[in-house]
Amino acid sequence: MNSKLMLLAAASGLSVTGLAANYTNFIIINLDDAGYGDFSYNGAYGYKTPNIDRMAAEGVRFTHFLAGQPISGASRAGLLTGCYPNRIGFAGAPGPGSDYGISPDEMTIGELLKQKGYSTAVFGKWHLGDAKQFLPLQNGFDEYYGLPYSNDMWPFHPQQGEVFNFPDLPTYDGNEIIGYNTDQSQFTTDYTNRTVNFIKKNKNKPFFIYLAHSMPHVPLAVSDKFKGKSEQGLYGDVMMELDWSVGEVLKALREQGLEENTLIVLTSDNGPWANYGNHAGSAGGLREAKATTFDGGNRIPCVMYWKGTTQPGTTCNKLASNIDLLPTLADISGAPLPQRKIDGVSILPLIKGEKDANPRESFVYYYHKNDLEAVTDGKFKLVFPHKYVTYGAYVPGNDGQPGDLTNLELKKAEMYDLRRDPGERYDVISQYPEEAAKLMKIADDMRKDLGDNLTRVKGPGRREPGKLK
Repeated sequence: MNSKLMLLAAASGLSVTGLAANYTNFIIINLDDAGYGDFSYNGAYGYKTPNIDRMAAEGVRFTHFLAGQPISGASRAGLLTGCYPNRIGFAGAPGPGSDYGISPDEMTIGELLKQKGYSTAVFGKWHLGDAKQFLPLQNGFDEYYGLPYSNDMWPFHPQQGEVFNFPDLPTYDGNEIIGYNTDQSQFTTDYTNRTVNFIKKNKNKPFFIYLAHSMPHVPLAVSDKFKGKSEQGLYGDVMMELDWSVGEVLKALREQGLEENTLIVLTSDNGPWANYGNHAGSAGGLREAKATTFDGGNRIPCVMYWKGTTQPGTTCNKLASNIDLLPTLADISGAPLPQRKIDGVSILPLIKGEKDANPRESFVYYYHKNDLEAVTDGKFKLVFPHKYVTYGAYVPGNDGQPGDLTNLELKKAEMYDLRRDPGERYDVISQYPEEAAKLMKIADDMRKDLGDNLTRVKGPGRREPGKLK
């Protein structure tokens, strides 16, 4: 808060809390494997998410919001840097002892906002490398509590010894490991309490919180507060507790008088892990799920709420992505953008509900190390020949056990009309040759920059990830 506001507060005898500030706080709540259909505002069954529904009712709901890649580590790297993950050499979901992670030459949202004096924190799952040099405190954050990677990367994985050989799972507080194989039923509560305390501690100065819940990624775990509370079973219990967490964050902002100068973003890192059956979420009728570039993998739920700025009950069907969050926060805060090239664009006009705004005109679906598998302009989606995992060949698993998967191959390019066919079932490429040509040009231009392993094109725009020292 500037000195003028401080003097006004002192002269009036009022607390600075609640006065209009000349900065905006930011809270990004990033769920793990929550699907497009996992909230009651979007058709969830057997449980309610009233706090998230309230966010949607009072804010803006994005219906065409895409993850940078449909896999955890890469998606989070894209969110925190504003880049397509393959631009910064990031792929997949790095596990314990990974020899790569976030490069010190890339600017994270934490480092971006530090330029404007923000206090910054990460509570939850990081997944940008687990060596000390890759952890949050070395990459723009003041506080960190949580897991360095996915909560299933531990000795109790259902395929431990058969497929995996994971070590004990560490819990970090700052740079220090404070325990192994921690009771996961307490994580949602612990992350939430730390978030609320950080809000209270920093109520009179700008802050950024990245609340990256470990749930509803398997193994599912829920506290006694919500155990057995839903009609859907454990998955519903977990979603109810995550909704409670959102409610606690909103309540803390209201109590501290911070709603009008805080933007809250709720989203997920990718689509659901569908072969886990009753322990998995819903893609809401979209095709396939996590780890595929069909929209069941990339299209993720997103709600944004900023009291007095977002227009209540707004639905935005314009194209947007989690890689757009960094430049949007830069736009709002006035922080200088990274000097290195990024791929995100500011979607502030969409948050404000500006008529005819369309800041993102296209999105390219890269996956694996550098495979360009599809491209969209938000209306049509052109999918290139590639191999992909399918969830439809076998019955899903249940109660924490994964079902079998198999691979299929798309042998020719197909195009889908997303307005009529969001499930990507009907190839209309022959009906719209001009639209297909337009999307092909977008893809070709991107290949000249980032390359494409599928067509064996090398691009000069890719950068190296951080390497273990």
